[in-house]
Amino acid sequence: MNFYGRLESVFRASAQSPALLCPDGERWSYAKALDATERMAGALAGLGVGVGSRVLAQVEKTPEAVALYLACLKIGAVYAPVNTAYTAVELAHFLADLQPALFVANAAGASADSATRMVTMDARGGLPALAEQSTARPRTVRRNADDIAAIIYTSGTTGRPKGAMLAHGNLASNADALLACWGWRSDDVLLHALPLFHVHGLFVALHCALLSGTSIIFLPKFDPPAVLRALPRATVMMGVPTFYTRLLAVEAFDAALCRRMRLFISGSAPLGERTFHAFEERTGFRILERYGMSETLMNTSNPLAGERVAGTVGFPLPGVEVRVVGADCEPVPSGAVGGIEVRGANVCKGYWRRPEATREEFRGDGFFATGDLGALDGEGRLTIVGRAKDVVISGGYNIYPKEVETALDEMPGVVESAVIGVPHADFGEAVVAVVVTEKSLSQRCVDAFLGGRLARYKHPKRVVVVAELPRNAMGKVRKNALQHAYRGLFS
Repeated sequence: MNFYGRLESVFRASAQSPALLCPDGERWSYAKALDATERMAGALAGLGVGVGSRVLAQVEKTPEAVALYLACLKIGAVYAPVNTAYTAVELAHFLADLQPALFVANAAGASADSATRMVTMDARGGLPALAEQSTARPRTVRRNADDIAAIIYTSGTTGRPKGAMLAHGNLASNADALLACWGWRSDDVLLHALPLFHVHGLFVALHCALLSGTSIIFLPKFDPPAVLRALPRATVMMGVPTFYTRLLAVEAFDAALCRRMRLFISGSAPLGERTFHAFEERTGFRILERYGMSETLMNTSNPLAGERVAGTVGFPLPGVEVRVVGADCEPVPSGAVGGIEVRGANVCKGYWRRPEATREEFRGDGFFATGDLGALDGEGRLTIVGRAKDVVISGGYNIYPKEVETALDEMPGVVESAVIGVPHADFGEAVVAVVVTEKSLSQRCVDAFLGGRLARYKHPKRVVVVAELPRNAMGKVRKNALQHAYRGLFS
């Protein structure tokens, strides 16, 4: 059950079809992708990487980076990608935690501890050169569904990143569910502008296209002009909400550019209702929002055919169970807010070298506690209201930041907002709204606007206006950074 075995079969059957289409004119057919993967596997084997070896990769988004990932699967190694923006200090955590057999870095300037073998992705003398010279063609090794294929470190927005162990069976089951739910077609062309160090770009996007033998417009990063040039050739685009807000900010972005498109998908962070409706008004398309995380890949999706409700993340994928529970771990009534838990073949095998964290997050009946709060309606449609750790308890009342943010984002002039809790001598915690706005914004104006929308105890006790919100590489607002910055606001 080596997941690469399935990909390999598709590559051979689609050998002459285009796989990766790069903006610089470079084109990889599926035959070239297969050859590059085999050569890369030979180079890795020559460096001592084998079954169960861990490969830490901090590499830019290139076709060779795709071949590196696939080669690790092929030879039974464990692939662990990390953000290219991480500093040497941050990288030290991953090296110490993972203890990889090989660290693949972007360029010669990178450093690793003396116990870790390192190779770069430099064209001259680096891993691509070793792959080009390699004559070895390792076989695709047998793996079980529960054997680990990748370790994906959580984003670390609330603490030190943990490594989620994703098995070959996790990758296969989730890819199959997405292909079915999103109706992938043989003539689809994916516009890929996501990074490759996260499940969204590496697994969700790549797997759908590669398992179908379809083409990928392979952009190195999200760049609005480049996306606008590529859109007329694409049929599917996956992105984070920031992609869509930035496209809407470009006057030239219109329905004509989307004439071949059939599906826009959003995830990794909440999609604002204002963005959802503005996008539909501009293009005629309703963005399909889905819900997933590093530990579980994708859990739910709004339907391909059927109503896509703004502010919700749809229904459980085939083979995935979702429940919402209270503090006693018992399911809450329909419409009530509680902790979101999921169970299915998509859920990781636990956290790398963190048995205590694994025990804490997995229930006895196999459900995984996501740490998110949400509610299921009578139809089984899921709405997320925030992270459990983000709940603000002010004066004894539970306040869900998402609810306040949704109301604030409807306010004229507000571009986006983030609601946090900070220490308060009287209330324990106080609600603070950090707002990006196109005009001045007073506390009085905010209170007046929210007056008929939210109970008074939910109103922000302070409004802070900023030029932009701090985000991680996948577009999630770094609320821990905001809490740190404004923790002394009421002292």
